[in-house]
Amino acid sequence: MNEESFYQFSTLTVLALLAAFYGGTYLLTLLIKKKKENTDAFMVSNHQIGFGLGAASMTATWIWAASFYGAATSGYTYGISGPLHYGLWGALMILFIYPFGKRFRELAPNAHTLGELIHARHGSSSQLILASSNILGSIISLMVNFTASGALVSVLSPLSFQAGVVIAGVGVLSYTLWSGFRASVLTDFAQLMAMMAVAILIIPAVLFALGGPSTLSDGMSLLTPEQANLFSMDAILKQGAPFFVAVLAYAIGNQTISQRLFAVREDHIKPTFITATIGYGAIVIGLGMIGLMALMTGMEPIDGDMNNLIPQMVSMYLSPVFIGLFFILVIGSLSSTADSDLSAMSAIVMADVYGKNIAKNKPDPTKMLLIGRLTMIVATLIGVILASFSMDILIMLVFVGALWGAIVFPVIASCFWNRVTNMAFTSAVVAGLLMFCIARFEMLPMVSAVAVLFELLAAVGGGVVLGLMAFGFCGRRVGLMVAAISAVGLAFLCVGFLRDYTVLLASLMAYGVSTIVCVVISLLSSSEFDFAQIDQNVINYDPAKPVAEA
Repeated sequence: MNEESFYQFSTLTVLALLAAFYGGTYLLTLLIKKKKENTDAFMVSNHQIGFGLGAASMTATWIWAASFYGAATSGYTYGISGPLHYGLWGALMILFIYPFGKRFRELAPNAHTLGELIHARHGSSSQLILASSNILGSIISLMVNFTASGALVSVLSPLSFQAGVVIAGVGVLSYTLWSGFRASVLTDFAQLMAMMAVAILIIPAVLFALGGPSTLSDGMSLLTPEQANLFSMDAILKQGAPFFVAVLAYAIGNQTISQRLFAVREDHIKPTFITATIGYGAIVIGLGMIGLMALMTGMEPIDGDMNNLIPQMVSMYLSPVFIGLFFILVIGSLSSTADSDLSAMSAIVMADVYGKNIAKNKPDPTKMLLIGRLTMIVATLIGVILASFSMDILIMLVFVGALWGAIVFPVIASCFWNRVTNMAFTSAVVAGLLMFCIARFEMLPMVSAVAVLFELLAAVGGGVVLGLMAFGFCGRRVGLMVAAISAVGLAFLCVGFLRDYTVLLASLMAYGVSTIVCVVISLLSSSEFDFAQIDQNVINYDPAKPVAEA
């Protein structure tokens, strides 16, 4: 890479910036550290996180390293509509947990993970499917964030890529290890305030360094008709629609969101998630504008690597002071997500793996805390090792996203419909994932009857996505009507068309197949579940603590 095009700090300066950031964050955790940490506090802060901290933590967690590079790439690739698609659908990912999250908290107000609720509903096999998908997703997320740190450090300093990876891993672990989720939430708040302040400074600074709004007006001539179109079909089909499909998958399947759902006081859930939705969308759309500015000024990313766009823009047009602020901005964003990943994984292993399946509902609280901290250490080590190899993460990300897509309907149905069985849950997830892999990796030729079948299954999946969203906010009857009408309408639109958009086709199939299998097997069963059993079967790991306030 032509690194001479970038401004570089000295090794001492970069180390000083990193030491200041991680050292300051560590000192903050010392102020909140308790002499005797209990398991509930370590996992979900005793279910007592307030509105401000909850909203800030949710926003900071989802503004991760990929948000910077992905949003900028979107603006550069798709033009005016690119940042809007990236930020809007990502924001809705947060919002759509709210209506279903209310139900999750009603059924299990003192749970720590969604897996605990599913265990109480179905047993170990369904719970472990959910836990495994989350552990895999969090490991990949750690790898992505540590990789981003390594790339940033190697570009803006003489230090190596591996050095940047190790520094980020050790730095995040240092302040998350002792206080768990509480440290993650409080540092997220501080990091978000810093990120917002820096973003407010950097984005306008880049704009005016380029010559102000007039320069962008002149740059409209450099855009293709599709890039200049606010409703670009290219952007909608290649980015907007896949993101839209992924919204529910990430909202329901990801423990980093679920953990905050179970940590926030029940009466603060709605304002917390609405505020986080607005905050995330505004910041990420703003970051995407940097990529759009690069496009409108005719800039070519160095070595053709889109990930170089933001460092390139910042280093070429801003002073070293602003470059230093940008450095802290990216480090803060990746750290806020990485500490959330560590906290989420520790909660899953503590509650879902050890508490339910190893200790058989009789865990030792001291041993539980030790297991949680060991999980963080092992996860950090794995994330650092994988990131050091600069692995191609696309296939793994797609795979994890598909698994989360395949579990959405079974999870939601299990919490609202008393006919869903463990067999229905596990069979639906396995079938959805299998069909996704067949379609995504084109194990069967996408022609003739096979293509038509896959497109019809995808149409069902599209109806399911829209129906679930309608169900969440408008109730069961409206949800069923929207699902049915949407599926029929999409069937006419998809046949002969969707086969050319493999990622979207495969993702929708995961929803469609898992839904069909779950419904059919559930209807074949005559058993009916008593939802009151769920709360009774969720363990209070610290009996001495008061029950969470309603």
